[in-house]
Amino acid sequence: MSNIFIQAIGLIGTALFFLSFQCKSNKNLFKVQFLSYLFYTIHLILLGAITGGISYIINTFRSFCLGSKIEFARSKKMCVVICIMQLAALVATWSGWLSLLPVAANIAATIGGYTHNARKIRIVGMFVNSPLWIIYDIIVGSWAGILDEVVSEISMIISIIRYGWKNLDKINE
Repeated sequence: MSNIFIQAIGLIGTALFFLSFQCKSNKNLFKVQFLSYLFYTIHLILLGAITGGISYIINTFRSFCLGSKIEFARSKKMCVVICIMQLAALVATWSGWLSLLPVAANIAATIGGYTHNARKIRIVGMFVNSPLWIIYDIIVGSWAGILDEVVSEISMIISIIRYGWKNLDKINE
């Protein structure tokens, strides 16, 4: 399959992820991220980045849960279940230290997401999730992934400016 086509699939995920942080409601943010993660799963698996691809499948599930109306799916117990799923993915796809990057990033993002606090979600995204994914994307050759993380950082900054840092400190369903 053409590398250009594989990168294009990732670019669709990038566009959707950028749009997700422009959603004021966390519920809508997670719904748009759900679609983004589907594209990234396909993109990474086609690149042969199996740990990243499997991690994105779990992210897709996480976004479904966080955007759900089902109370258990949005509970701290589900947060623990999803973190355990990430660790299981790490063990199942272990290919050296590189496998740690997407799993650590996603566990941090999962914990941040389950605070249901828009400020904490963005802090984790800006200072843990995106930096770890940038390193992983550089190593596996995901140009769309690198762009996604840079654009995500910009989008998070725009959302902070747009909504105000104090306004993002609320628990927002």
